[in-house]
Parts: sequence; C-alpha cells; structure tokens
Amino acid sequence: MNKINIKNIALIGLVGAISWSILPSCFTMTKTQKGAAIGAATGGTIGALIGKKAGNTAVGAILGGAIGGTAGAFIGRSMDRQAEQLKQSIPGAEIIREGEGIIVKFDSGILFDVNKSELKPAAVTNIQNLAKSLKENPETNVLIIGHTDNTGSDEYNNRLSARRAESVKDFATAQGILSDRLNVQGKGEMEPIADNSTEDGRSKNRRVEIVIVANEKMKEEAKKQVG
Repeated sequence: MNKINIKNIALIGLVGAISWSILPSCFTMTKTQKGAAIGAATGGTIGALIGKKAGNTAVGAILGGAIGGTAGAFIGRSMDRQAEQLKQSIPGAEIIREGEGIIVKFDSGILFDVNKSELKPAAVTNIQNLAKSLKENPETNVLIIGHTDNTGSDEYNNRLSARRAESVKDFATAQGILSDRLNVQGKGEMEPIADNSTEDGRSKNRRVEIVIVANEKMKEEAKKQVG
C-alpha cells in the first residue's frame, strides 16, 4: 500500500472517529443542527483538506446536507460542472469544491468598502454572474455567510457581517433568484481563517462565503438516477 493510500485511510478514520463521537446527540437534531455540529467538530480536519479557506459554518452546511453514496457522487458531478462555470464567470471569487457542495468565497474588499454594507459598483458584475449561474442551476439552495476580522466590538462585527450577507441576498433576489433559496448568517469575527494579528490575516478574514448545496428535488433525482 503506498503512502498516499495510507494517509487517506488515516484521514478517513479520523473524520469517522470524530463523527461517531457526536453521533448519539445527532439523533435528536435537525439536518441543519447536524451540519453545524459536524462542521464544528470536523472543521479543523475538513478545513485542512481545503487549505483552511472557509469557516466551519460553510463546511457544516455542506456536510449537513450531504446524502453520500452513489447518489452523492452524482450530485458531486453536477457541482463539478457548476464550479467550472463559476470559475469562468466570476474571476473575482475563489471557487472551492468540497463534498457535495460549492463554496464561493469573496474577500470583502471586492464587494464592500471598509465598514460599509452596500455593494461596490465593481461588485455588481460578480453577483450578477453568480445569480446567472444560480438561475441555470435551480435545484440548489444557497447560504450566504458574512465574516469580519477582530477589530471593533463583537456586537458591531456581528451586525456588519449580517448586513453584508443581507446585501448580497437582496441583490441576488433583485436578479430574479427566489428568496426562499437564499439564507444568510453573520458570523462576525467568530470563524477566522487567518491570523488576526497581521493586516494580511485580517484582510483574509474579512470575507463573504456563499455555499451552494443540492435541494431536496436534486437529491431525489440523484437517488432515482442511481436506482
């Protein structure tokens, strides 16, 4: 057995052990709560796989909505296609493919001025192209997550991150995306992906993450496709 396979098996075992450790309480949780719990427990492990590029809430949203197996692989192929489309149409964003979902990550400086929650004129094209992709892939749900660095108070950062997420949602809705497909969360400074003690780290932490996952219709179609 080669070294790569050994590492993969060890990683799978680690994720499985962590997941089993929280499984008893999961029986009484909703899917959203399961995702949040798994995301919190395995965020470090999964975060390492995607280069510590996204927060635990984004990772948890993907894990919590996953169905796994052959049907999950079918959904993954659909997400592969959409991710490639997004890479071509939104050069201002980082597109992260993970599991059965996609994370579209914008540094907040691309979308907003400092301490502002109104979209910058230059950001409009990015969100328009995102909305176009969502229209062309209607069997998905979207979570928009705002993040800040640790400057300012917790209360201020929570409000600012939520307002920024709402601004993205409002603009996407104005582009014709049904609002019931879009959910928002403001995480403030709670999920840093870089060192807040440096300006470069703080700039990385000021971001908006957009998580795209299969809705129930896509999941049912995937199950039918694979029998």
